Amino acid sequence: MKSINIVAKHAEFTKNWHPHQIAIVDNMQVLLAKLKGEFVWHAHENEDELFQVIKGTLYMQFRDRTEVVKEGEIIVVPKGVEHNPMTKNGEVVHVLLFEKLSTAHTGKVKHAKTQTSYPKI
Repeated sequence: MKSINIVAKHAEFTKNWHPHQIAIVDNMQVLLAKLKGEFVWHAHENEDELFQVIKGTLYMQFRDRTEVVKEGEIIVVPKGVEHNPMTKNGEVVHVLLFEKLSTAHTGKVKHAKTQTSYPKI
């Protein structure tokens, strides 16, 4: 049991759209990621997903609207809801994600940005 410095952990990697695992809480994982540009439309059929913005502004696109998530804010995407996270103007956004260990990165969608494993840092 040690404290984890989220800012320092974000400094350990540079790759965008590639989450890194920093902790496990029961059957949930805590991930850090850097996001830049647009991701891919997808849904998680059986899992909710929590995004906390550590740095920057995240635009969470849904089919009927876009939610703006600023530094220090969170958004929970309910299971089954199609979504597409994005950033604007070349900004790299730092996020913390909280999701079940069983959550597939892009749900059933296979894409060049899909990751199948997350490095532990």
